[in-house]
Amino acid sequence: MASSIRDIKARVSATKKTAQITKAMNMVSASKLKAAQNATLSFRPYMDKVEDIIANLASSGEKLNHPLLEVREVKKTCYLLITSDRGLAGPFNSNIFKTYLRLSKDENNVVIPVGNKAYFYAKSRKLNVLDDELISLPDDVPFDSILLLISKVVKAYLKGEFQEVIVVYNHFVNTLKIEPSTFRILPIENDFEKGDFNKNYEFDEEIEAILDTILPLYLENVLYGLILDSKASEHASRMTAMSSATDNANEVISKLEIQYNRARQQAITLELTDIIGGSNAINGGN
Repeated sequence: MASSIRDIKARVSATKKTAQITKAMNMVSASKLKAAQNATLSFRPYMDKVEDIIANLASSGEKLNHPLLEVREVKKTCYLLITSDRGLAGPFNSNIFKTYLRLSKDENNVVIPVGNKAYFYAKSRKLNVLDDELISLPDDVPFDSILLLISKVVKAYLKGEFQEVIVVYNHFVNTLKIEPSTFRILPIENDFEKGDFNKNYEFDEEIEAILDTILPLYLENVLYGLILDSKASEHASRMTAMSSATDNANEVISKLEIQYNRARQQAITLELTDIIGGSNAINGGN
C-alpha cells in the first residue's frame, strides 16, 4: 500500500511539472502569435505598393504579356508545402500533408518542402523534390531565404519543369480557427485591372522590362506573406494545443489526488485496524 501511495504521489508531482511546462509554452506561443500578427500588418503596406505598380501597368491600356503570366497546359504541378520546424502544434503539420495527398494524384508532381517537418516528410515518402535542400522556418523568417527560393522556382518554371506552382499552407482566421489552404502563385493570375489603385506613376522603360523586375518581386512578397500567415497559424495552433494539454494535465492531477486521498485513507484504516486488533489481543490475553 505504501508503495502504491508513493507511486501516485510521484505521478502527481510529474504531472504538475508537465502542466507547468505546457502552460509556459502556451504563454510563449501567445507572445509569438502577437509578434507574427504585427509582422503581417507591417508587411502589408509594402505588398500593397507592389500590387499598385502592377495595377498601374495593367491600366495603361496595353495587354500585359509575360511568361510568368502565361497560362499553360498543366502536365506537372509543383506543390510548395509550408510547415513548421518544430512539433507540439496539434494538427498544424498533418493538415498540410493531408491536403497535399488529396490534391496530388500524380507521383511525377514536384514538391518543395519548406520547414523541417515538410522536409523530413518528403524524405520519408520519397517524394519528387525540386532540390534536396533543407529550408528551415525559424520564428523570425529571413527574407533572403525567400529570395533564393523564388529564384529557383522561377527558373524551373521558365524551363518548363512544371506548369503551375501551388502553395499549401495554413491560413490564420483566429486563435481557434486555422484553415488548411492553397494559393496558386504561378502562373500569376492577371486580374490587377480589377483593383482600385491610385494612378500616379510614370514609367520610363518598356512594360516588358518593368515586368521582368516587378513580377519576381511580386512573387517574393506573395510567398513571404503566405509564410507569415503560416507562422501566425503555427503559433495559434501550438497555443491551443498547449492549452488543451494543460487542461488535460490538471484533470489527471485532480483524479490522481482523489486516488491518493483514498489510498491514504485506506492505509490509515488498515493501520488503525491493526492497532485495535493488537490491543484487543493483549487485553484478551490478560
